Amino acid sequence: MAKYIFVTGGVVSGLGKGITAASLGRLLKCRGFKVAAQKLDPYINIDPGTMSPYQHGEVYVTEDGAETDLDLGHYERFIDEDLNRFSNLTTGKVYWNVLNKERRGEYLGETVQVVPHITDAIKAFIYTVQEKTDADIVITEIGGTTGDMESQPFLEAIRQISHEIGRENCLFIHVTLVPYLKSSGEHKSKPTQHSVRELQSFGIMPDVIVARSDQPFEASILKKIALFCNVKPDCVIPNLNVPVLYEAPIMLQEAGLDKIVLRELGLPSEKPADMSEWKAMIQGIKACKDTVTIALVGKYVKLHDSYLSVVEALKHGGWENGVNVDIQWTDSEKITKGTVESLLKEADGVIIPGGFGDRGIEGMIEAAEYARSRHIPYFGICLGMQVAVMAFARNALGYADADSREFNPESGHLVIDLMPDQQGNLPKGGTMRLGAYPCAIAPGSVMERAYKKTRIMERHRHRYEFNNAFRPAFEEKGMKISGTSPDGRLVEAVELEGEDFYLGVQYHPEFKSRPNRPHPLFKMFIREAMRYKEDK
Repeated sequence: MAKYIFVTGGVVSGLGKGITAASLGRLLKCRGFKVAAQKLDPYINIDPGTMSPYQHGEVYVTEDGAETDLDLGHYERFIDEDLNRFSNLTTGKVYWNVLNKERRGEYLGETVQVVPHITDAIKAFIYTVQEKTDADIVITEIGGTTGDMESQPFLEAIRQISHEIGRENCLFIHVTLVPYLKSSGEHKSKPTQHSVRELQSFGIMPDVIVARSDQPFEASILKKIALFCNVKPDCVIPNLNVPVLYEAPIMLQEAGLDKIVLRELGLPSEKPADMSEWKAMIQGIKACKDTVTIALVGKYVKLHDSYLSVVEALKHGGWENGVNVDIQWTDSEKITKGTVESLLKEADGVIIPGGFGDRGIEGMIEAAEYARSRHIPYFGICLGMQVAVMAFARNALGYADADSREFNPESGHLVIDLMPDQQGNLPKGGTMRLGAYPCAIAPGSVMERAYKKTRIMERHRHRYEFNNAFRPAFEEKGMKISGTSPDGRLVEAVELEGEDFYLGVQYHPEFKSRPNRPHPLFKMFIREAMRYKEDK
């Protein structure tokens, strides 16, 4: 029978439940278990797809096209298993499904209630991820903080699961803050005690407490937490900040988390997790001395989590090349013809990630043209590709009003447009091209040199496309179509002839980058930025 691990959080949000869950998943996988991970979010949106990045951070897209929470990116990067639409559930999705069943009469006249109908739907979703993946262990993170009103149906659902499958097949991990007071020079366990008591009021008794703090723990505080929270003394696991995010699994392994989890679940724990490859990767990261500066030009730069996967992929590409990446966060709204030089002159490379809406677009266009005119390595992702196309159309083709239908539908040169079958009054939610699609790569292109293959699969999240009516004009002036859908209908990548790296892709390569297996485009982009720095 599969084992289920539930990760909850207490005291405050943002403690790193996702990193804890992802790190544990990595450790268990390295012990030979097949692991599946999922996140349950308490907000009422169907998914984060229509939420502002300032509200929620980035939207992470799975292979099958689900728009999900950014923690799923941590799961994929740490565990290195592709997730799917059964890996993220929201309150909104639960109620949507239950209410649609009620409208179809599937409850046969029953009064629909939170218990059992909502909780049953949550439980079915949790069980489904195991059925779809045939996992030995399912790790489920419960979003929010224990005590939040909106999280209660999820807590009730996992309480019921522990009774249905037997307590021996279920483990509860509670991640909680243990604050350190500088004035008295000691940690305080009281917030953790209150949080655990709150969790116990829902009928959930935590088996393991992961204690988060900025300061190393004294042994006495860990014993005190164990005593007052009714867990075994070795089941209070210290979780401190680490210099490199990917050190977290090593730290938790040294604290014995994976061994304790397997012991409590009655699974064999004698063979330790083989983390030799992971440790070698960490050593390589720490050996990086040189730095390359990349200007990340975006409209959501005030919240760095808005570009989380892009940032991590840049780091992966840097470490593979033996350098650290210094990200220069550049607000595109502040870029004009008069300011672009001062804002970007220190950059060894320019990257423009995805985004929606017309705010800051003119600044992005200036940045793309600045990189083109000065032969600075440029990497455009999704919107970043469209921006590069618009900048080239205005400055190389002479289309002064070149634009996208998304920003200026009255333009006479809509170089970015909806495809003919997309025309009409379409709603914002659920109309995008989402998930993995194949791409055919042009021979002799930068794309081919990077991937070393001519057919790839990459994840998409966009609504507008390169307007095919302008293809001949672009190629005549030197912007090469280097990637298309297999039927040649959709443009997937463009690059400038004669440039070592001026590339735009319509998809999101950052979602497939891993710390121990960087994405080839990010690896090549950083390599070219290093070369540009040396020449400069």
